[in-house]
Amino acid sequence: MKKFDSSLYFITDSTNYTQEEFLFRVEQAIKGGATLLQLREKEKSTREYIELAEKVHAIAQRYNVPLIIDDRVDVALAIDAEGVHVGASDMPVATARKLMGDDKIVGATAKTVPWAKEACEQGADYLGVGAIYPTTTKVVTVLTSTETLDAITKAVPIPVNAIGGLNKDNIDILKGIGISGICAVSAIMKADDPEKAARELKERARELGLC
Repeated sequence: MKKFDSSLYFITDSTNYTQEEFLFRVEQAIKGGATLLQLREKEKSTREYIELAEKVHAIAQRYNVPLIIDDRVDVALAIDAEGVHVGASDMPVATARKLMGDDKIVGATAKTVPWAKEACEQGADYLGVGAIYPTTTKVVTVLTSTETLDAITKAVPIPVNAIGGLNKDNIDILKGIGISGICAVSAIMKADDPEKAARELKERARELGLC
């Protein structure tokens, strides 16, 4: 098993930002305590995705934070990212694992216990479970109950992270559930001060025993 810290898993959203502002916000989030970084780009061409991923990877490497590429194994391989995350409609976990190799991180989305078990059996290193709350991202989400989240954490031996509309003011609902960390997009990405937002979210998660 690869060693990584998913206590504050930051997922990017470059919508409405210049590349300079976007890269600045990514670095600020890492400075604020993001421990795992996912580059998520749904609309860029392969060339554009690779070019941006290279720049983001350079920032992440300066802080020794693993970079996970959303959806695209080809982009992850092209820039030698630390891992890839596959969703329900993406490449199967087993295929992603075969292509990425055993030394890379492969994450998967899961919304049910059977789904979580299957992803684990296929070689996933961690699971993202949600959405816990409605989100403001462009990604289509289906809400997941905290009961299901709790059941998934008890059903698989790999780290499970909660995702979906989470911020420092609403994560109390997760207290007592054995997750390994919080995934955040808008709470950090859209904050006036991404570094402060990341730090406060991580501190609150620690207070609640969520990471």
